[in-house]
Order: sequence, then C-alpha cells, then structure tokens
Amino acid sequence: MNFSELFAPIVSDMQAVDAVIRARLDSEVVLIRTIGDYIVGAGGKRMRPAMVLLVAGALGYRGDNHHRLAAVVEFIHTATLLHDDVVDESDMRRGRETANAVFGNAASVLVGDYLYSRSFEMMVESDSMAAMAVLSAATTIIAEGEVLQLLNVHDPDVSLDRYLQVVRYKTAKLFEAAAQVGAIISGATPEQEVAAAAYGRHIGTAFQLIDDVLDYSGDVKALGKNVGDDLREGKPTLPLIRVLETGTPEQRGLIRSAIETGDADFEAVARAIHATDALDYTRQAARAEADLARDALSAFPDSVYRETLLKFCAFAVERDR
Repeated sequence: MNFSELFAPIVSDMQAVDAVIRARLDSEVVLIRTIGDYIVGAGGKRMRPAMVLLVAGALGYRGDNHHRLAAVVEFIHTATLLHDDVVDESDMRRGRETANAVFGNAASVLVGDYLYSRSFEMMVESDSMAAMAVLSAATTIIAEGEVLQLLNVHDPDVSLDRYLQVVRYKTAKLFEAAAQVGAIISGATPEQEVAAAAYGRHIGTAFQLIDDVLDYSGDVKALGKNVGDDLREGKPTLPLIRVLETGTPEQRGLIRSAIETGDADFEAVARAIHATDALDYTRQAARAEADLARDALSAFPDSVYRETLLKFCAFAVERDR
C-alpha cells in the first residue's frame, strides 16, 4: 500500500490543505515565495496533517477548520526540516537538494522562522484556544528535542532512554499534537482526546524507528536522502545502540569510533549492524509502538477513517521508504 491508497478517504481534504499551504506561503517578499514553492514542490508524505484530518473524520468533525490546522502542522514540520538541514549541513532530502544547499543557510533559517510565525498567526485564526495550547506547547518540546539531540551527537554512551526521549520530543510530539488537535476540534470526550494523543505519539515513534532501520537497509533512491547520514553526523540511533549492547568487542569498537568521529567506513558499520540483531530489534520496537497506537483506537467509533488509522499502524512498520 502506498500513501495515495492509504489516504484515499481524505484525498479531497488533502487537496484543500495543499491549497491552504500554497495560499498562506504567499508573500510580497520574493525569496519567501521562491523557497516556499521549492518546498511545496518537493512533495513529502504529509503524514502529520493527515493525522489531523483522519482523527477529525473519525470523531465526526464537520467544517473546514481542520484544513487550516492541518496546514499549521505542516508548516511547523517544514520549519523544523529547514532548520534541521542547516544544523546537520545536509544537502539532500526527498531525492533532491535541500533548500539550504540551493538558497543558502541564512535564507533557509529565516524562511523557517517565517513558517513558524505564519503558523502561529493561523492558530489564532482557528479560534480554538485548546488547539493553540497543544500546538504551541508541541513547538516548544520539538525545540527541546533538537537541543537534546545536539547533546547526544558524537556520544557513544547515549542510553536507550536518552535516545527515545529525543524521538518522543523531536519526532513523535508533532504526530501526537496533530492527532490531539483533530480530536479537540471534533468535540471529543476526554477519553478520546487522550487516546488520539497516544495514537499519534506511538505512531510517530514507530515511524522514526523504521527510519532508523531504513538508514542502514535502504538505498539513496528509495529514501530520498543520503544513506548513512545519521552515522556521518555522529547520531547514535537505535541500531547503533543495539550493536553497542550486543556486538563483539570489535563491532562495539567500530561503532564507538563511528559515532565519535562520524568518519568510519560505512560498509563496515553496515556489516556490523547486519551481523547482529540490531535491525530486527529496532523493527520489533517499532511494531510494539504500532501495537500501542492500534490499541488506542479502541476509543474511536467504527468508520472508514478509523479503519485508515488502523491501516496506518501496519504501514508505519512495513514501509520501505
């Protein structure tokens, strides 16, 4: 199953969200429009805005405020990517050059700031203080996650708990907020709102763990990024942490050096990872998260939207890109 099949129940809503994104990226400042068009043209899976739409649909929302809030979520996500690519000195994303590689670091940072500002402006327009509280708090936590990840870079002694904290903050939090906002605007019960947040948190964690797997099992064309980027940036992801726990002394030494320097032989590291259970272990951790997300949906009534959210659980851990 691909994204177009998965998102079939919300295809018209996704088109409406894209229209909002394009309209709200408009600016009298030409460079903002240029970079905005470049970002939108890069596509992307739009998973986080889809969370808003699917949860809202599952809980019977009627109206169009979910389109605006889904666009807000995508703006926040895009702003984090623009800033991430500058911090990480990345030059490839989604199979093409990053905005910072094309337009420079300064322009990318400033347009990221513009997207944050625009997203808060749109939150106010949504006229939902509860939704704004969730999204603004999420933005703060995401920033904390970025700093926590920076502290973990080139540190081979990062524990599983420290790593998962970064995942929860940096990646899963926006999934959580998106799903929770979908529940809020639908007038969900407290139980349903908690369940929606749990669903987003666990599905976001599962996605990140599979990204960790794909960094060492995919190829550049499939991933749309440089395979091994996390390693070159000295980021200790779960497969690497697992080798440090279970590998031979030689394998552990190789991984420690790779994390510390970011300059190891990628093929040798990949062989060490494949010689252990690191990828299977990480996949199992992702499946456990997807199962928790699936369990959370018991609070939702039966609908085509709930069915799609259930399918999302399987897709999250079975995908190859």
